[in-house]
Amino acid sequence: MAEKRDYYEVLGISRSASQDDIKSAFRNLARQYHPDVNKSPDAEERFKEINEAYGVLSDPEKRAAYDRFGFQGVNTTGMPNYADVGLSDLMDLLFGFGMGGFGGFGSRSTRDATAPKRGADLSTRLKLSFEEAVFGAEKEVTFSRNERCSTCGGNGAQPGTRIVTCQTCHGQGEVRQMHQTFLGSMVQVTTCPTCRGRGEMVEVPCSTCSGTGLERKNVTSTVKIPAGVDDGNQLRLIGEGQPGSYGGPNGNLFIRLEVAPHPFFRRNGNDILLDIDINMAQAALGDEITIPTLDGDQSLRIPPGTQPGRVFKLRDKGVPILNREARGDQLVTVNVQIPKNLTHEQEELLKALSRTMGREIKIQERSFLDKIKDAFGG
Repeated sequence: MAEKRDYYEVLGISRSASQDDIKSAFRNLARQYHPDVNKSPDAEERFKEINEAYGVLSDPEKRAAYDRFGFQGVNTTGMPNYADVGLSDLMDLLFGFGMGGFGGFGSRSTRDATAPKRGADLSTRLKLSFEEAVFGAEKEVTFSRNERCSTCGGNGAQPGTRIVTCQTCHGQGEVRQMHQTFLGSMVQVTTCPTCRGRGEMVEVPCSTCSGTGLERKNVTSTVKIPAGVDDGNQLRLIGEGQPGSYGGPNGNLFIRLEVAPHPFFRRNGNDILLDIDINMAQAALGDEITIPTLDGDQSLRIPPGTQPGRVFKLRDKGVPILNREARGDQLVTVNVQIPKNLTHEQEELLKALSRTMGREIKIQERSFLDKIKDAFGG
């Protein structure tokens, strides 16, 4: 067993040190060697040594006996072991609240249990047609949330019964426990476990809400859908979430939008895409056709010699851009249909046309863009 060191040496102070010097030295060493922060193998033993030294030197009578008779003059049995105390509790004890010389130590007195708390957020989904997403709409959304109980009005008590003062905390919402330590008295303040900080109790809980003051209800709200939203966009309704507690604000409701597909329109950002089929004669000779747009039918001129895959742009016929006075375009892609079943008359006409056009084929040269890609290894 290692020989005990002099208590003054342990705390690193002189024999003429004042009580404030002793306390300051202990604070510094306690922070340095508490096992929660110091993982050295000898930290716990060192902390016990510091603890024992402070327990003697901080008590004027024990200090006088130690100064006169040494270790034989003091009894260290039963001294508190602060290695078993959490670091946060130790810091409250050493540097905490209500410290006044040796008068007493108190933990932080709070009423967090009854502080205003914001309600939880809720989420739901809302289905829109393609046109509603493009042009906006007013829709009703139904969702479930907690509402004030219709039976008790929100106080949690069965109608006709009383709300009484909590007998555990006597209406304070918190309970106090006094602990005696070698530093003096320590008061620990905790939320009342009976009333959970409210300070009052119901004699008979409400049969509808079981004393919570809340009941689950379906709620319907009207939401304005702005023009130009898309599938997967999310809207927020402020204050439409779960109710707050103790005067806190309500949470928010988040609405995820689900847009149904259109029979023939597709969307690419703010542009509308449309594919149409024309026949060989229309492509070769040109034509004036009618196509659908989001704003109704519109004429589209097909020039002679139109090739398959050509794209026509209709400006400002696309989706409104969110929060702007502008729209995308409608892009119309032309596909030339090759007939599979010809009548005899159509077949003869095509044969006659074929004789006038010859049977030679033309090998297409590679495009300039392809050549550039090859040059750069793409």
